[in-house]
Amino acid sequence: MIAPDWLWIPVTIWAAFAQTLRNAAQRSLTAELGTLGATLVRFLYGLPFALLWIWGVQAVGSYALPSPNLPFAAWVSFGAISQIIATALLLRVMAERNFTLGVAYSKTEIIQVAIFGLIVLGDPVTVTTALAVGSGTLGVLLLSPADRERPFRTMLTGWTTVPAMLGLASGAFFAFSAVGYRGAALALGDTPFMMAAAFTLVAAQSLQTVVLGGWLLVRDPSVVVRVLKAWRRSLFAGFMGAAASAGWFTAMAIEPVAHVRTLGLMELLFASIVSRKLFRERLSKLEISGMLLLTLGLVIVMLAP
Repeated sequence: MIAPDWLWIPVTIWAAFAQTLRNAAQRSLTAELGTLGATLVRFLYGLPFALLWIWGVQAVGSYALPSPNLPFAAWVSFGAISQIIATALLLRVMAERNFTLGVAYSKTEIIQVAIFGLIVLGDPVTVTTALAVGSGTLGVLLLSPADRERPFRTMLTGWTTVPAMLGLASGAFFAFSAVGYRGAALALGDTPFMMAAAFTLVAAQSLQTVVLGGWLLVRDPSVVVRVLKAWRRSLFAGFMGAAASAGWFTAMAIEPVAHVRTLGLMELLFASIVSRKLFRERLSKLEISGMLLLTLGLVIVMLAP
């Protein structure tokens, strides 16, 4: 099954929208469950929906389940563990800054993912891709200055603040995870892209649930108990997390990760709406300029041949 050249665009936009809702839901759970408890919610309550997704893909497409191999296992493990770390760091950084800026810090991943994708997977970085990544990154930096009165100077000197370092680390691990998941899907060879994405998603979320859940059971069982008791509120976060991951995995099975993650910056546009409507947070003129540069990057990557 060969994907149309344009399919990755609406799939990525959906993933960005679903991830925004998931982040908002997880943020509301962090105070009650803690950072790692809210992270576990994403995987534990997302797994049943991921299993439903692979069942639907198999039923509709009449695809056989692929046979995993050692490269697939290595790639998916690398991606899954990196995502656990990245998600925990993202929730921590959102506690340091407002919702929009917390998400923005994590989006420094796009330069890193372009570099890692080129080095590790051989995904090309064209001039158009570089322009899109550069415009999007500058937009992100304007959205998250350490000092709003002197943004350009602090853009170069302010990365040693706690929120900045947490955000940069979160972005790096999200980049690792994106490269790992694309590598896992490609390791399945001729498997149709929808099945490769769904199979990778189920494998990753199963591993993440076991690893993080097991670690918490040993270190702090009370967190797991609280997560289980909060199942009603957690189902929505789990569903949106699985929906977002299904979109990301499918898009990355089709298109190089640098393109997918650059277009995925549309999440910031959705996050700003959530911030204004749900958390009553406002954007400054500087942040609006960042949004415009970000939008330019999105347009470039969507129109790229």
